[in-house]
Amino acid sequence: MGEVIGIVSLKGGVGKTSTVVSLGAAIATFGKKVLLIDGNLSAPNLGLHLNIVDPEVTLHEVLARKAKVKDSIQKMGEFDLIPASLIFREKVNPLKLKDRIKSLKNKYDYVIIDSSPSLNDETLGVMLASDGILVVTTPDHPTLSTTIKAVNHSKKRGTKINGLILNRVHNKKFELSLKDVEKTSGVPVMAVVPHDTDVLEALSKFKPFTKYKPKSAGAEEYLRLAAALIGEKYKPVKIKRLMKWINPKKQDINRTVFYREVFEN
Repeated sequence: MGEVIGIVSLKGGVGKTSTVVSLGAAIATFGKKVLLIDGNLSAPNLGLHLNIVDPEVTLHEVLARKAKVKDSIQKMGEFDLIPASLIFREKVNPLKLKDRIKSLKNKYDYVIIDSSPSLNDETLGVMLASDGILVVTTPDHPTLSTTIKAVNHSKKRGTKINGLILNRVHNKKFELSLKDVEKTSGVPVMAVVPHDTDVLEALSKFKPFTKYKPKSAGAEEYLRLAAALIGEKYKPVKIKRLMKWINPKKQDINRTVFYREVFEN
């Protein structure tokens, strides 16, 4: 039985959709069968990240019962994709998402769903459809406030929170620290992804960042996160492995704790 992971943020511009693509590609690197779904029904852009502009069948048709879910799947090579429609005019019920995609858990190891950057039925539908969620945030007060809101809403709905992804980190003194983010949110940071303009360059080429710049610090962070989430051991080059062992970062410790709790207990 596959696992559904929702990627959530209640603020736009934090790199949520890029995270979905990068994490999906990273998990697929370990030989897992991965499906990405655009659950942002009102302003979908996951397909645009991968050069899927005007698909014939989308999640909208599936939710409206005008198409079968298998007919909406796009083959992208290392992973598959269910896009949403930019032009679908009929009203659909996002809360039916879980029911419409439940059969896919028998076909994929991991299903990753992008959500709306708002607290609405689309985000709620993603939360209800997910076995666990990751909240994407950036190290600033406005985004942290919406992150806390997303965390609290998830807890009320009984959705498991796997952790936070701290994205677009410049490592500047004016930014909130990882410690501040964890203390305020009450949720462990599972990955710290540095700011990198190559993310935008990868987007312009319609490629996952982890594939476009596989040796970058950000790509390695996604691979480490992917490994922890799916119960795999990630082995970097020897010198990096030695440094991680001597002086592990907080997110490394959090990933190790998650791995042990989920896969060793």
